[in-house]
Amino acid sequence: MAQTKTHGTNGADPVAAETLASTLGARYDKFVTPKHLLPNGGTRATGDAPASNGKARKPAKARGRKVTPLVERLHTTPGTHPFDEVTWDRRTAAIKDETGATYYEQTGVEVPSGWSQTATNIVVSKYFHGDLQKGQREHSVRQLINRVTETITQWGVEGGYFVDREEAEAFYAELTWLCLHQYMAFNSPVWFNVGVEEKPQCSACFINSVEDTMESILTLCKTEGMLFKFGSGTGSNLSPIRSARERLGGGGTASGPVSFMKGFDAFAGVIKSGGKTRRAAKMVILNVDHPDIKDFVICKANEEKKAWALIDAGYDGSIDGEAYNSVFFQNANHSVRVTDDFMQAVEQNASWTTRAILDGRPMDTIPAKDLFRSMADAAWICGDPGMQFHTTINAWHTCPNTAPIHASNPCSEYMFLNDTACNLASLNLMKFRREDGRFDVEAYQHAVHVTITAMEIIVSNASYPTERIGINSENFRPLGIGYANLGALLMSNGLAYDSEEGRAFAAAVTAVMGGQAYKTSAQIAERVGPFNGYAENREPMLRVIAKHGAHVDRINPQFVPDDLLHAAGQVWDDAYALGEVHGFRNSQATVLAPTGTIAFMMDCDTTGVEPDIALVKYKKLVGGGTIKIVNNTVPLALKNLGYHQDLIDAVVRYIEENDTIEGAPGLKPEHLPVFDCAFKPVTGLRSIHYMGHILMMGAVQPYLSGAISKTVNMPKEATVADIEEAYLSAWHEGLKAIAIYRDGSKRIQPLSTSLDKAATGTVVGKPRRRRLPDERVSITHKFDIQGHEGYLTVGMYEDGTPGELFITMSKEGSTISGLMDSLATATSIMLQYGVPLSVLVDKFTHMRFEPSGFTKNPQIPMAKSIVDYIFRWLALKFVDVDPTLRDTVAARTLPLASNMTEATPAQETTKGQRFLFENSADAPSCAECGAIMIRNGSCYKCLECGSTSGCS
Repeated sequence: MAQTKTHGTNGADPVAAETLASTLGARYDKFVTPKHLLPNGGTRATGDAPASNGKARKPAKARGRKVTPLVERLHTTPGTHPFDEVTWDRRTAAIKDETGATYYEQTGVEVPSGWSQTATNIVVSKYFHGDLQKGQREHSVRQLINRVTETITQWGVEGGYFVDREEAEAFYAELTWLCLHQYMAFNSPVWFNVGVEEKPQCSACFINSVEDTMESILTLCKTEGMLFKFGSGTGSNLSPIRSARERLGGGGTASGPVSFMKGFDAFAGVIKSGGKTRRAAKMVILNVDHPDIKDFVICKANEEKKAWALIDAGYDGSIDGEAYNSVFFQNANHSVRVTDDFMQAVEQNASWTTRAILDGRPMDTIPAKDLFRSMADAAWICGDPGMQFHTTINAWHTCPNTAPIHASNPCSEYMFLNDTACNLASLNLMKFRREDGRFDVEAYQHAVHVTITAMEIIVSNASYPTERIGINSENFRPLGIGYANLGALLMSNGLAYDSEEGRAFAAAVTAVMGGQAYKTSAQIAERVGPFNGYAENREPMLRVIAKHGAHVDRINPQFVPDDLLHAAGQVWDDAYALGEVHGFRNSQATVLAPTGTIAFMMDCDTTGVEPDIALVKYKKLVGGGTIKIVNNTVPLALKNLGYHQDLIDAVVRYIEENDTIEGAPGLKPEHLPVFDCAFKPVTGLRSIHYMGHILMMGAVQPYLSGAISKTVNMPKEATVADIEEAYLSAWHEGLKAIAIYRDGSKRIQPLSTSLDKAATGTVVGKPRRRRLPDERVSITHKFDIQGHEGYLTVGMYEDGTPGELFITMSKEGSTISGLMDSLATATSIMLQYGVPLSVLVDKFTHMRFEPSGFTKNPQIPMAKSIVDYIFRWLALKFVDVDPTLRDTVAARTLPLASNMTEATPAQETTKGQRFLFENSADAPSCAECGAIMIRNGSCYKCLECGSTSGCS
């Protein structure tokens, strides 16, 4: 594909390439005397800021003291626009669906030359605004970034955040530079809506309350539905709803929260397809002392078993197929809210009592260990419920005098008051890695500072789905800055993810981010006042800030560079000192989100706090197709570990050929842990132990306002006792929440299973045809599909395996007879050349066309087509597999994602390609492009178009 490179503003949209002066000039001049904003039509000098109660404040200069600069330049130069300092390319952005057909295409888009084609495709298709068909869509990354950063800057000017034009211009330039160079990205709603709507929705995460009334329950349904429609996620604690064994005021028995969950789940399932960009993301929580807790714990596992029965009966077992769409609770994450008292009762083998919602009377007394075992057993089956540790969460709560924290967003990273929202942003940690491997602490703190300032400005200028959320957002102003690429950063520096060194480094990086975020919040409070709820919560908030800072002393200094460790301690001291004087502008500041789509925007190798998934990745090419490459972090890691270039090249070649580093020539065994990833490679044995994930979360949690979105991946052979150990360890490590996923726990199986079977049966070298003997045993089967009769005859080798297929339907010479003869002949030849029947079954089952309908075969009650019936019958008769693979052939096996189908023929069936699908057994197909998604924290992301199923 042809590309043209442009420098500076050459070829750019003139509106998008405005200079700093024209961007802010007239609007800033207008702001100097904003009579419409002041009481009684008064005037104030530039920089006067309204207090948090809405009254005009005198500027800091007027009070006779020096104003602390809110924003200073680090990366930009006055008078030079950041857009003029990069090289620009003209490209075509394209997204293809699961069939390879073009789903979205826009030609001639302008992007920085340093951005990958993947980032280009996703940003252009997701975030560019306007109607492409009418020629009114944005066509340059300049326009996208400028739309957002200019709007936020103007909001900041109007809100009194800057003392003069110079500071406003500095903020605009620095924020633009960070976005342009992929140092940071806001969550998706900001890119969708800012600069487009007057009061845009900017938050991805919401927590909604519910009360024990029908009106409140139905209102929650409406609120959730509207949030799903616009692509946001929501969580609720349903514990205020009385149990199914308590009486109603007008007589009769209540339905209970689990019953209402069926309604919530049904609405989520219906509305998910109508959203802008993603599937419904929802969290449901129940307290461990609720009388219905046992029903809640097992409800999703029971539905999972129903899905298994439907799959066994022949119904489509894909994640969006008939089997799973016929059962409840598939559209939400479930979590049990437990207290320290309960966890101690588990350890002490004591009893636990549930209590009525209406009057608090005791309801059931059961062994705590039995209930705990039920949680682990259900999670072993289906991955839910997870756990949220209520006591720990509220021990770090900055506003306990207002109300306790009861719930979280769908991915469990945002935990705060009911009826609140959080806008997210994430930093790309690899951007702060210098060429010599050192971490650029100054640039990192600066990026946090600028980003928090921008996020804070957004709060009062955004819209919210309910009046209560809008009021609480204004009064408490919670933010959620986080990071991505931690796994890549650790590996590139030669640090194992599951090691004391890796955890110490991660803790220090997280501590600097958290402390700087609160320090900036205090500096903003000096300028425009603290959040409205601060006065009521001053003492507990300062106590929590001090508690964060005290944990820095627990970081092992021998594993952290001096400048990074010093900054971690100093920034929390500064935050406390400034907050003690000025208060804080924001009640919360940090989370670790899954960073799905925005991780693609920043070209990150890893998301959130996750380690690398695999050493081998597939990179999109500008002209289309993919190429297999070894992660860029591998050579950097080898270099940091002291290997010379020739050996580095040899190791990289070995990984390319074998899809694993295990056995690479010249690699020291003690360095293998550096290259361990989340999942075991197809040809290797090593992966990060699930306790490594928990320990990493425990290392970074003390420096976060919120929590961490991360699923702890456990191997298929993990036991219920292992899951219990994981839950207990998470509590001991001080985590606020944990969710686990045991590989293979879903009956849905990926295409890779059959491909692996194929690999063991494929003849190496020139294909050879194995003909059947002249006399062979055969079996004939009569079938009927909605009145269309036919006969299948299968000839078998001496060992009983099929070698030929005959299909008789209708009259000879008819179209359908000819097509069936052709299919039978092709199938026979493939079987005789060694193509495993399981591969053919995976390919041809669940093809949908007429005739279709009910059959007379009780093992295959429904057939989507004649071809579907034939190959499902062949699977039942001849595919000698274990029960889990039987589910594969009886149900639809998930297709390869479209970004993998364009690889060169030699790559099409490599084990490396199959890797992602082996570890995405329960992943849904993308609601946007149809490609198969992969796990991302406790949510999913699409590698093709960047869609996510959670917060981003």
